[in-house]
Amino acid sequence: MVLVKLAISSLYNRRASVFLTLLTIAISVMLLLSIERVRVDAKSSFSNTISGTDLIVGARTGDIQLLLSSVFRIGHANNGVSWQSYQYIKQQRGVKWSIPLSLGDSHKGQAVLGTSADYFQHYKFAKKQPLSFSQGRPFQHLNEVVLGAQVAKSLGYSLGDSIIISHGMGNTSFHHHDDNPFTVVGVLNATGTPVDKTLHIPLAAIEQIHSTNHTSHEHEHEHEHEHEHEHEHEHEHEKPTDLIGNPKQITAFLIGFDSPLYTLQVRRNINQFKDEALLAIMPGVTLRELWEMLTIVEKILLLFSIVVVLVSLLGMLTTLLANLNQRRRELAILRSVGARPWHLFALISIESLLTTFLGCLAGCGLFYLLMALASGYLQSHAGITITIAMLSSYELMLIGAIMAAGFIVGLIPASRAYFYSLSDGMSIKI
Repeated sequence: MVLVKLAISSLYNRRASVFLTLLTIAISVMLLLSIERVRVDAKSSFSNTISGTDLIVGARTGDIQLLLSSVFRIGHANNGVSWQSYQYIKQQRGVKWSIPLSLGDSHKGQAVLGTSADYFQHYKFAKKQPLSFSQGRPFQHLNEVVLGAQVAKSLGYSLGDSIIISHGMGNTSFHHHDDNPFTVVGVLNATGTPVDKTLHIPLAAIEQIHSTNHTSHEHEHEHEHEHEHEHEHEHEHEKPTDLIGNPKQITAFLIGFDSPLYTLQVRRNINQFKDEALLAIMPGVTLRELWEMLTIVEKILLLFSIVVVLVSLLGMLTTLLANLNQRRRELAILRSVGARPWHLFALISIESLLTTFLGCLAGCGLFYLLMALASGYLQSHAGITITIAMLSSYELMLIGAIMAAGFIVGLIPASRAYFYSLSDGMSIKI
């Protein structure tokens, strides 16, 4: 106990250099815990990009390619699914709901998704969280659009604004559908998923804006008549506008079943569908397969955090060794008043252990502060939902490993102090 008090007094007397060492350890611990927490929560958030959907069905390509194109809006499907096949499959036994997806258009680099009103009711993310609106409502008419949170924020749109859809994905669009503007009627709350960067319009509107560009003036007059008819329906509240229409094909569709027991059976039937080459995937399984391909990123992050910790511990070792030469008078006085070599060894070891402990404690505090400040940003910009909770058993194990490493590092200057005192007889040379 006397040695502990002496170690605390010694650290206080050298508080400037000790503070720098402690700060270095604290920052390394903060980075290690932050990287580990972000890694775990990124994996969880990635797996929860889409939730509550039993099957995703599209043209026969590859599992990951279908997932990337339909859920993450990355790449594009070379082929689509015919409307007849979609109608046939959605009527199969056990199908509780289905959501058609039509991609291929964009607005200022953001994906435009044609879908049905069921999308806002049945699409789930994270742990089966439903979509919700920060402003407005779902679309109810052909010329209405619902924006993802990031689209509205980055482009500065609000309710009532007019938007022109462009043909083609990404920033390069070869044709703008100027004759079919859309009015913003809703803005979704942030989900941290690709939904935030998507503009949602009725499926029938996709068919309308494309057919309008390839028809004669005679057909344009027919569309005008149809629009007039739609305006009449707007006044008839009992009969809403048809937002699904009858397109020739869609990009993909989502399916939810009454019971999970139907999933494997219907999936097998779809993959063996004779009328059309289709592929049905279970999103949860495919998400795990995709993450496994990214394990190299996990390993790099872990390696980076380990290197940071090692650098901080080497910095502590350098500081302790440098201070040891400056403290030879102090240690000699201790020897002269009866301290034995093993007392000096224990004193230096306790100092290094205390420094490591306080550094870990401060690092944990910085870690929680960083997570609290960054959680909102990571949720809205990177789609990572950070869990601010007690340290996990693995994280505590990491802290324990740092403490052990700090103690081992402290044994080096402690051993030097011990052998100095032995070689000099009564005390270390003054």
